[in-house]
Amino acid sequence: MNFSEFLVSLLQVVFIDLILAGDNAIVIGLAARNLPQETQKKAIIYGTGGAVLIRIAATVVVLWLLQIPWLLLVGGMLLIWIAYKLLADQGDEHTEVKAGVSLWTAVKTIVIADAAMGIDNVIAVAGAAEQHLLLVVLGLLISVPIIVWGSTLFIKLINRFPWIIFLGAGVLGYTASNMITEERMLEPFFTAHPVVRILFIVFVIAGVLFAGYRKQKNAKHGQQHSYS
Repeated sequence: MNFSEFLVSLLQVVFIDLILAGDNAIVIGLAARNLPQETQKKAIIYGTGGAVLIRIAATVVVLWLLQIPWLLLVGGMLLIWIAYKLLADQGDEHTEVKAGVSLWTAVKTIVIADAAMGIDNVIAVAGAAEQHLLLVVLGLLISVPIIVWGSTLFIKLINRFPWIIFLGAGVLGYTASNMITEERMLEPFFTAHPVVRILFIVFVIAGVLFAGYRKQKNAKHGQQHSYS
């Protein structure tokens, strides 16, 4: 991997981290909302730090697992579902997250909730990093400060410009289809048929975007009916 390829992959990892961190940013805010302002900052920093360490460890495990035959295919298929859910679940609330009443209760809530919700980030980042641990660590070091201190702004941007979510789902669709084509059991076929590989990637991206768009449209239609 040359420097330009490394840079493109790093940008992809950071973008995926940011796109999939919207829910995590909301969880951080909800968990710390009842704490005094000076304690909130500590809870956010400690909780996010613990969550990052767990996520790096989990990604290392996933990077290792993806070396096993057929698991790149499984990971790619899971990521297609995650990309679809990113669009389909847009607007879901997280009111079930309990606010911590003490610093360490809030930190524990942030770490546990992030670990539970972070499987999508782990699979997506492992796929985008193409088995390069340095990309994973650098991506998290760049994106985490943005998530912690700029989460509110980023969520506002997504709400104001919904196409950012579609762009993110498209990147995830590309990452997923690329993972599948690089599965060692399938790679010889796709290498021998580059046009089929391109068509497959385009089909996956288009399928994710179309299915997510239809789900959003049907959900809005259902809400309109329930109000009328």
